[in-house]
Amino acid sequence: GIVEIRSVRVGVVAIRAVHTGFYLAMNKQGRLYGSKEFSPNCKFTERIEENGYNTYASLRWRHRGRPMFLSLNSKGRPQRGGKTRRQHLSTHFLP
Repeated sequence: GIVEIRSVRVGVVAIRAVHTGFYLAMNKQGRLYGSKEFSPNCKFTERIEENGYNTYASLRWRHRGRPMFLSLNSKGRPQRGGKTRRQHLSTHFLP
């Protein structure tokens, strides 16, 4: 479906599904879920990488001191944030 990326503040965004109105959120374990209410779990830092793609990391949660990134596997399913790194192509999204 169509998603809308809204700026919360400089470098921080919220991702919302237009059809359902749910916000994309990440919990402490790095799992992605849909939240009807906007909460701190719904905030992601957006970074434009050197290759021109965007990465999104949870603003609230980290795994062993490392950022947890929004990531999709080859089948389009979400991956847990604790297993992701900025360099992984699965974390790179078109702007």
